[in-house]
Amino acid sequence: MTPTLWYGGGPPIARDPARELARRELNKPVYHQDDPSFFERILNRIQDWLNGLYHRFTDVGGGAGGGWLGIVVLLVILAVVVAAVWWRIGSVRRNAAAPEALLAETVTTAEDHRATAERHAAAGRWPEAIRERLRAIARDLEERAIVPPRPGRTADELAAEAGTALPDHADALTAGVRLFDDVWYGGRQGDADGYRALADLDDRLRAARPVPLGGVP
Repeated sequence: MTPTLWYGGGPPIARDPARELARRELNKPVYHQDDPSFFERILNRIQDWLNGLYHRFTDVGGGAGGGWLGIVVLLVILAVVVAAVWWRIGSVRRNAAAPEALLAETVTTAEDHRATAERHAAAGRWPEAIRERLRAIARDLEERAIVPPRPGRTADELAAEAGTALPDHADALTAGVRLFDDVWYGGRQGDADGYRALADLDDRLRAARPVPLGGVP
């Protein structure tokens, strides 16, 4: 007979369904937003591996010669690891130096991007949802002639141009683009809170009016 669990006044729940409910709950992104990134986990594993090598080489032989040999070998390995990390950082910088255009050449509307963003959000695909919501913001600003349509515009350029036209929202635009960069380029894990913050920014910008030429409201 399958064991059951009893919760308050509700019906008893079998142990296997209860375990599945707990697993689904703990898999939600809100419980993992502070988890280390993939690159950070790799660095932690390398550090543990180096510590193990150090103790292995310095403990073998029981003499000064064995200890010095272990240190030399460890330094060589460390140099290789540092070179690999440096190459990785250089690769990230090169990618950051040439960000891709925020909007594709295909003609789309702001509502198209909002609908796509909501579908991604409903499926828990937060990086894609965040990107599409920022695209919705970009297209909406173009549609309302707050920024001129310009192929190849990057997210950072959007924040700078729109922030000039909408100075009251400049800081929020910069924060939204930083969120996008961290998630889409930096490998950070997106979540519902980040997406909702960008959606709220989208709503506020839709009601915003640009500063007229000359800066007089």
